[in-house]
Order: sequence, then C-alpha cells, then structure tokens
Amino acid sequence: MAEPIVLTQKLRKFFKRGNLLDVGLDLVDLAVYPGEFVSVMGPSGSGKTTLLNLIGALDKPTAGRVVLDGVDLSTVPERKLYKVRREKVGFIFQIFYLVSTLSALENVLLPTLPVGKKKFKEQAEHLLKLVGLEGLENKKPNFLSGGEQQRVAIARSLIMDPPIILADEPTGNLDSQTGSEIFHLLRDLSKNEGKTVLIVTHDPRIAKGTGRIIFLKDGRVSEQPSVELNIAF
Repeated sequence: MAEPIVLTQKLRKFFKRGNLLDVGLDLVDLAVYPGEFVSVMGPSGSGKTTLLNLIGALDKPTAGRVVLDGVDLSTVPERKLYKVRREKVGFIFQIFYLVSTLSALENVLLPTLPVGKKKFKEQAEHLLKLVGLEGLENKKPNFLSGGEQQRVAIARSLIMDPPIILADEPTGNLDSQTGSEIFHLLRDLSKNEGKTVLIVTHDPRIAKGTGRIIFLKDGRVSEQPSVELNIAF
C-alpha cells in the first residue's frame, strides 16, 4: 500500500485567550493517501481550518507532528517552510485573494515570482484553459464573476504543480450552481490530474461527493457524522 502523502500524529493545537487556553485540535491522527479526494466537516469552531493550516505549514502545532509528502514539518527550520509550502501545497480559500490590478494570467503567475515567471507563462495559460477560462487571460478580477475568480484562484494554486491541494470553503461565497461547478473541477483534479485534495466544507452535498469524509468535533475526529448526508448532488 502507498505511503500517506499527508500524515498527522497526535496533533494538538492550543490557543491562548487571555488567561484561558482554547483547544483547537486535540490528538488528531490522520492519514491521507495520494490522489484521494477528502472532505473535512464539523460545526463552527471544531478545528477544520486549524487542521488545514497545520497541514499546509501556515501554522505550527502545539504538539504532535505533520508529515507532508515525506517531509516531517517539525524538522524544517522556520525560514525554509515557505519552500515546502511552495513545492508541496496549493491553497484555495473562500476569499479569492486576487490582486485587483493584475490580470487573470498575472494572478496565476504570482507564486512564481521568486523563481521567475517568464518560464511559467505557457503553463499558466494551460491552467486557465484547464479551469475553463480560455480567452479571459487578460481580464482583471473586477470583470470576472465570482465563479471565474475562484477558477483563477484554483489555477494559481496549481502553477507550481504541487501534489496536494488544500481548499478551505472554496464554494462558500458562490451560488449553488457555481459551487457545484467548482466542486466538479476539484474532483476532476483528483481523478484526472492525480492531485490529493482536502476540502473543508459545511455543505453536505459537497462532502457526499468526495471519496471520504472526516468529521471534527471539539478538535477531535468524531466517529459519527454531525450532519445528514442523504442529499443528492
């Protein structure tokens, strides 16, 4: 059997709130394998975004460890974590985080700036075509719909060809039809491009369409689903 591409062991994250200590995650063990399409569900405050932030090396755990595509993040110096993020992970958020003064193509190329964007131009054009935006390369975000902006963000997440895509509520700001299109795009990236996709969602229709569902409750992996999933998608 293949080795996990994402592995967490006894993962804990605490947050200080004045004199109080809030538990973000508590002893989370998780294994995700190459090419899997996995959703993470749970009530607000259950630790979903915290989990993605730790997996993506955007934050450090209080205890436990994260192994990302064979790299134990606890052994990587802080100053070098950006290289792990750039090479291993593509991030997609509920807020698109596009630069309004740049074109769609230029936004996709942003992660390449430390490397040199010229050699990535052809790849960026290919990715925009892949996400259904051929012909819109020179449009700025204000001239794109919400769904089109999210597609630009997805293309941007792929420009460095990372094996792992972390998506935090990527359909949360979209209408149901556009959200469905974005979901199917992410599913195709897993199925056809071999990407490992972890998607945080509140939408049971989205979760039901993934290969596996992880439920979080009070910072722990819950054995029982907290929502009804008998909804067609």
